[in-house]
Amino acid sequence: MKHAARAGSDPQESSKWLSPESHAAVLEVTARLKDQPGALLPILHGVQEALGYVPEGAIALIARELNLSRADVHGVVSFYHFFRTRPSGKRIVYLCRAESCQAMGAAALESHVKQRLGVDFHETTDDGLFTLEPVYCLGNCACSPAVMVDEELHGRVTPERFDAWLKAAREAS
Repeated sequence: MKHAARAGSDPQESSKWLSPESHAAVLEVTARLKDQPGALLPILHGVQEALGYVPEGAIALIARELNLSRADVHGVVSFYHFFRTRPSGKRIVYLCRAESCQAMGAAALESHVKQRLGVDFHETTDDGLFTLEPVYCLGNCACSPAVMVDEELHGRVTPERFDAWLKAAREAS
């Protein structure tokens, strides 16, 4: 089926930003999921699972395949904090910045975590082990401040508990 032409949906455009393998992976995920209702989110999750992130070229290709604008797809990617648009470290550290966590010391924890990792939000450590990301509620308000590493939730995190976790994580890597 031929898609209507959309600004920024040139079929060659995505190949400028994606390797042939990544291009094929995006097409495979899109072809497999595009006919289900609300396909965009499952496709984005599938691409991130396949590539480790959702690169700009994938956004253009997904937009073309779903007959959406790149702005539509980019808006969804940028709205949901679990989508990454660049490669991440081996482990992703999500630091909650919601009101409950802020009231329980998250600002001091944030400063400590940034200092210990040597990165700011959206950055990856030089050794490629950790990427630090902000989130705006992990749903663990009763145990603030909260940190999630990959998919493991930690509550009542203090600088000392973070340091103990970080030491163990570095030793395990």
